[in-house]
Amino acid sequence: MTHGFRTDTHDPYLDGGHDWRDLATRYALLPLRLFLGVTFIYASLDKLTDSSFLQDSGSGSIGDMMRAVRDSSAVPSLVDTALENPVAFGYTIAFGELAVGIGTLLGLFARLAALGGALISLSLWLTVSWAADPYYYGNDLAYLMAWLPLVLAGAPYLSLDALLHARRRRRAGYQQTPTGTGYH
Repeated sequence: MTHGFRTDTHDPYLDGGHDWRDLATRYALLPLRLFLGVTFIYASLDKLTDSSFLQDSGSGSIGDMMRAVRDSSAVPSLVDTALENPVAFGYTIAFGELAVGIGTLLGLFARLAALGGALISLSLWLTVSWAADPYYYGNDLAYLMAWLPLVLAGAPYLSLDALLHARRRRRAGYQQTPTGTGYH
């Protein structure tokens, strides 16, 4: 009688971790990293190259957008702070997105970059897309949730963080041995 439970337990450390499940597990967050990194770089460049966006007022400006969402946002005081200098706020968001995107793609300070992405997404959700009805029409909440696994896991593979970590371990004299790990 079967109950839908898997009976083929496998420990990735016993067979060297070379089967497809281990590879899939190891690189599971890579597509998310690539998507979020490219998306945030694109969003940044889109803002920085749009002459109307980085304006205090006018069609498509950051100032008019913030004034339009002020009364429907969850945190109007956050919008008020942005409205004190909307152009500087627009540049801050754009360069923040660029730093987050580059850090995420390269895997450099990956957890910090992901935290920055989560904070940007949270602030946009609480201001710009808060009034979306139903709530799942506002994409900023989905971006916030997408950042959380990267905040928790960082970029342990195919990243500058992993490269720097391996270099620090080598300098400290820690090496992988055939039977496990240990110092030499």
